[in-house]
Amino acid sequence: MANRPALALPLSRRKFLLGTAAAGSFVLIHPYSLHAAPNQAHLRLLETTDIHVNVFPYDYYADKETDTVGLARTATLIDAVRAESKNSMLLDNGDFLQGNPMGDYVAYERGMKDGDIHPVIAAMNTLQYDAGTLGNHEFNYGLDFMTKVMAGANFPYACANLVKGDLKGSPREDDHFVKPYLILDREIEMGDGGKKPIKIGIIGFVPPQIMIWDSQNLQGKADTRDIVATAKAYVPQMKEEGADIIIALSHSGIAAGNEEKAENASLALAAVDGVDVIMTGHQHLQFPGDDFKGIKGADHKKGTLHGKPAVMAGFWGSHMGLVDLLLEHDGGAWKIADATAELRPIYKRVEKKPVRTVESENKVLDAARGDHEATLKYVRTPVGETAAPLYSYFALVADDPSVQIVNKAQTWYMEKILKGGEYASLPLLSAAAPFKAGGRGGADYYTDVKAGPIAIKNVADLYLYPNTVRAVKIKGSDVKEWLEMSAGMFRQIEKGKEDQRLLADDFPSYNYDVIDGVTYRIDVTQPAKYTTKGEIADDKAERILDLQYDGKPIDPDQEFVVATNNYRAGGGGNFPGINEDKIIYVAPDANRDVIVRYIHELGTINPSADANWSFAPADGTEVLFETGPGAIVYADQVKGVTIKPAGDGPNGFKLFKLKI
Repeated sequence: MANRPALALPLSRRKFLLGTAAAGSFVLIHPYSLHAAPNQAHLRLLETTDIHVNVFPYDYYADKETDTVGLARTATLIDAVRAESKNSMLLDNGDFLQGNPMGDYVAYERGMKDGDIHPVIAAMNTLQYDAGTLGNHEFNYGLDFMTKVMAGANFPYACANLVKGDLKGSPREDDHFVKPYLILDREIEMGDGGKKPIKIGIIGFVPPQIMIWDSQNLQGKADTRDIVATAKAYVPQMKEEGADIIIALSHSGIAAGNEEKAENASLALAAVDGVDVIMTGHQHLQFPGDDFKGIKGADHKKGTLHGKPAVMAGFWGSHMGLVDLLLEHDGGAWKIADATAELRPIYKRVEKKPVRTVESENKVLDAARGDHEATLKYVRTPVGETAAPLYSYFALVADDPSVQIVNKAQTWYMEKILKGGEYASLPLLSAAAPFKAGGRGGADYYTDVKAGPIAIKNVADLYLYPNTVRAVKIKGSDVKEWLEMSAGMFRQIEKGKEDQRLLADDFPSYNYDVIDGVTYRIDVTQPAKYTTKGEIADDKAERILDLQYDGKPIDPDQEFVVATNNYRAGGGGNFPGINEDKIIYVAPDANRDVIVRYIHELGTINPSADANWSFAPADGTEVLFETGPGAIVYADQVKGVTIKPAGDGPNGFKLFKLKI
């Protein structure tokens, strides 16, 4: 039979063709499998990435189930995809070892003895992975811990740009913690049902920045090379050893540019001759998808980087990445005749709420169930202490401990990230807002953690949302406008008049940012400069007074780095001058995880507010504001202001008076 030409169909998972399976059941067969010629074969490459120990669909911080995470749910997708084709491989792209309380429980409480199996590895073993690579979070608990965990895996790892000791000259294979690359011998079923051998090369990469982020664990013990330079060194060697196709497991994001030792180098890596497929991750985003719209060389619709198929499968098990290859053998060599890339999610949004689309695989749950139950006890047990209460009753009228601790943790985290980098010399500020501050949430919707022991689940009370850390680079003038926008929280107050309402009805508390690292006063007798939509309301208005850095008036042209979250850095809240163009660092870590790690490292935290902001005096002026009934306990503890009860407010709220 003559060979047919390669298929070139505009395929998607919705266009699968129906085929029959054993016992009269039906499965969806991909056209590559259904129509492959005798010299062709269909190979499916499945990716998981950034699992971060999320085996169960459970939010340990909120202490409840969730529909948006869980390798157990992703496993159901994996089983379905395998059934749709004759040949498949499952690959993990790293960041499996740290990132939720189960990871911390095993590292800090249970520990790892020789021969122990980590719950995430136990879960992954049930899915029969073919290979994996290392992510930056594999090093958070130290090299010894990582080594013990990986020893339990029933599949090999590859990481080419990480070597032992200080890097000197060209690395040799025995310099690596794991093999730089793998050549996997497989037998693949052809279109006519026959079998042919194929050698599949797997090469892995980790962000070189681990030497900064985990310097305390790696200094003097490890070093990293540039991702692209390493690929150019090893890919030809892999070809010489017979690799028919080469898959790069790149725990590195997608970004334009190709500077040396770039953190997000997957796009440049795709341009390396000999690399056929890119499995990427690290950024906790989705590719194909609009997250990468507008990047030259990245086709966000087709899912290609420089024309080569690529995927980035979200994070925490939210998606499974899928690359379908139609391979063709010309009698002497294999080539990729056609390819498609897509993501499959474990949930969908219905009226803005997540709803799961698959159930969990019991075999995956059972593999980690014991450690899951132990983790529940762990998150409900104190892991540190707070020297002062954490409450948000007065977060909108005075510097506040619940916001203060978030800013302290973000600063602590970002200092380590920036250390030794190009922005290390810039002043570092931090911006955070109170999330639980009454409003539509009601009179009980406030943070209230007593002084003393603090459990991990209390962190959800401090930080409601699964945001991730971002850093932006802005000027002193931008800092002022950021605060001017934030000051829209307040009504304009008439000097000398009593019992005026202070808080604006239409300004959400999550947009009331406090910036630590500077000092300032807010003059509420002036009109707000911006509307809630970030539009100019009064271009002559000036509520932010005496804005200082390091005890001196802030220089409008001085550059600052501000730690914040992905919502604000991405333009959320319509803050003037704050958008994606200003982002200099996209952290894979959730703000809540950062707070937990901060508490764990310090042991005892001191969240007491430092009163870095206050209201500008307005003699003879008192204002009224609403807060929760629990505020009465703390009213006399607020620094720098005089607050006193003023009776009952509507809907269970209490009224308080504040002297400006």
